Amino acid sequence: MGSKIIPLELDALIGFNGQVPFGLKLHPDRKHLIYPLGSFIVLKRIEDGKLEFLDGHSNNVSCISVSKSGSYIASGQVNFLGFEAPVIIWNYAERTIHVELRIHNTKVESVAFSPSEKYLVTLGGIDDCRIFVWNVETKELICRNKATAQGHCLVVEYSKTDDTLFASAGSLTLRVWKFVNERILPTNCWTNMLKRYVSCIEISEDNRYMYCATSSGDIMKIDVEGKALIICGPSKAKFIRGINVLKLLESGDLLVGSGSGILALCSKTNFKPVRKVQLENAVTSIAISEGGEQFYVGTEEDQMYRLRFKNFTAELVSTGHRNAVKDIALPHATSKLFATCSEEEIRVWMVGKPKDQLRITVPSTTCNAINFMHDDCSIISAWSDGNIRRFGMKGQLMVVINNAHRQGVTAIAGTKDCKRIISGGGEGKVHVWELLPHTHQILKIMVGHRRPVSCLRMKSDDKECITVSSDGFCIIWDLEHFHARQKIKTDTLFRTVCYHPDGYQIVTCGTDGKVIYWDVMGGTNIREREDAETGVYNSIHATQEGNHFVTGGEDKRVKVWDYMQGKITHISIPAGAVITCTRICTLNRILVSTSADGGIWLWKFPHLASSS
Repeated sequence: MGSKIIPLELDALIGFNGQVPFGLKLHPDRKHLIYPLGSFIVLKRIEDGKLEFLDGHSNNVSCISVSKSGSYIASGQVNFLGFEAPVIIWNYAERTIHVELRIHNTKVESVAFSPSEKYLVTLGGIDDCRIFVWNVETKELICRNKATAQGHCLVVEYSKTDDTLFASAGSLTLRVWKFVNERILPTNCWTNMLKRYVSCIEISEDNRYMYCATSSGDIMKIDVEGKALIICGPSKAKFIRGINVLKLLESGDLLVGSGSGILALCSKTNFKPVRKVQLENAVTSIAISEGGEQFYVGTEEDQMYRLRFKNFTAELVSTGHRNAVKDIALPHATSKLFATCSEEEIRVWMVGKPKDQLRITVPSTTCNAINFMHDDCSIISAWSDGNIRRFGMKGQLMVVINNAHRQGVTAIAGTKDCKRIISGGGEGKVHVWELLPHTHQILKIMVGHRRPVSCLRMKSDDKECITVSSDGFCIIWDLEHFHARQKIKTDTLFRTVCYHPDGYQIVTCGTDGKVIYWDVMGGTNIREREDAETGVYNSIHATQEGNHFVTGGEDKRVKVWDYMQGKITHISIPAGAVITCTRICTLNRILVSTSADGGIWLWKFPHLASSS
């Protein structure tokens, strides 16, 4: 019998998918925030930040609704074209799946509970374009109908008090639906020749009026009984880049979030802003509960803000990456900081803080890899435009090596004396650069790979480095004489590699699901370990003393290994997407992993550093 594998303890999570419309919710108990991250629904207790996860979707969550009492949460997902996209109704108290509804195709666009929580209405995406009504208690489909006769339907919204009334809207469609005798009957609304793209609907408590946010930057007020437009405003100062979300308050006034980042409190009479605040990015969610003194706002760039009605000032609560995180970099002298890169940005984080401390952006190009120079005074970065960029710790650009690689720079590392940079490129070459006081020069171009260099690691004495590529080769390079010292070939597409700290062994991972130990001098296979569940490994990193290493891959889990035994000692819960990178912070205080949904996971590293 093997030793028991122990669960990793999660310390913190940075991440929120702000691109899901209305995805940030405040539970009616006012104690929990609810939001999507990848295939997860995250439940975050406001008081102490404690996290829980609803894990049941196979792909990214596309919409969320919370029932009036908070007893249920409904969520839909997006799927590959032609595949079913399920809706899951969750039992909130038990944190379990109440029922999984499989009928929509490719994407679930919107979901909404009836006020009594007896019914759930679901809307399919553009490849489905159907509306279904479900009985929540019996878990049965009651009826269905085509969402629209023309255009594309984007959102459904139930009445706050009437189980027989809901509305739908989108591009060139605005309908009021009556649910009678187990049938849903639509009536198109007359908008006085106005053609609008409606992104959000709010129905008044008495069911007399319906307020529709539009991409034109105005609000339409509709008479629900007569299905006709009453007023459209504001008449002049429309919201730039449209209105993404609105919330109807008890006073009748409206909270409005725009595509330009404006959050405004608008008058119920003419929709003109009474108070407003400028946020950094487009508003996609407003989370508010009845009688609450404060509310939360989410943006498309994954930021969360907290605001109070009294002063209407915005406090930034957390930030995150919008896209997959490609790399993590650790400083050499501290465990308090780490850096990440994703698409066109680099961010520096303080451990324990949910907001980035520094953000560096280079528009229209992608950062593939990052590393701290050994003095921890700068960050070197590899970019898809073929350039190497070195930034100071205040974000200032210090050095640019233009056209470093013809097909983009894909991997990068620096030497301990901070005088050299080694880079790998999309064309498969490895370049050695010398940094001079006011310039730089290339020392050597080393040719060995036929495909992009996917990972580059330095040996501790700087006399050697190792690279792997999807061409199936792992190459150990002599950095004193600039030639390939050893070439290792096996039947896998290498993804990642790491040195054991003593420098005599390396460990590789690839697409075959194997962790392989190699002898550096002879290039021989010493040991293989296979974990069939992982499939493809994307990242590996060893501790400074070499007793343990960590891996992450397509099974969405982080695994801690005992180096000598070649056995897994600890394993994480699955993330909401594929693990892209793993790093153990200096002194082993924290283990950082990142995922393809932009999530940054901080785990308590379970093994103490050796005192020797």
